[in-house]
Amino acid sequence: MVFNRSLKSQDEEIMNSPQYDKALLKSVGDDVFISSAVEIRRPHLVSIGNHVAVDSGFYLTTALETNDHIHIGPYVSIIGGREGKLTLGRFTNIAAKSTIICASDAYLGEGLITAPGVPEEMRDRLIVEPIVFENFANVGANVTILPGVTLAEGCVIGACSFVPRGTKTEPWTIYAGNPIKPIKKRPKEKMLRYAKELGYL
Repeated sequence: MVFNRSLKSQDEEIMNSPQYDKALLKSVGDDVFISSAVEIRRPHLVSIGNHVAVDSGFYLTTALETNDHIHIGPYVSIIGGREGKLTLGRFTNIAAKSTIICASDAYLGEGLITAPGVPEEMRDRLIVEPIVFENFANVGANVTILPGVTLAEGCVIGACSFVPRGTKTEPWTIYAGNPIKPIKKRPKEKMLRYAKELGYL
């Protein structure tokens, strides 16, 4: 068995794997890999930028708009139905098994849960608030994010953390915990320089 294959050859092998039918999407850029093993419920609400990779097990029910240089890891779930929306800025990442909830029942007894066969007038109040990742914002594995969250530029959420509804983080800050708390500042100079070299600043 050969273990010294170059990263480039490994990337090419991945890009040649079976892929989702990108013609179903609202729009899609160049150099985009979407595994065939994904479920995108409303592809007409999905716009994908350039240099994007979406791994196996991805589950999406909402609108999604990505910019360039995005990675969505395996078994990420983005839920919230047709009313929900997630926007991903440049150089953002969602690591494996994270859950992004763009819309949810309030669960305060105002009605029955949103489920098949329940008339709309009998349903609980729905909380629908878009979620935004600004440029360079990243999320570790097994993170849960509730509606109305904005991850500021350069923000990082540590693995297994919980981001409550309506949270607005500070730029270039690392957070972790349940609920999240700021841990320390994140250096930005090298990332900004590299992004500029790629023509983004």
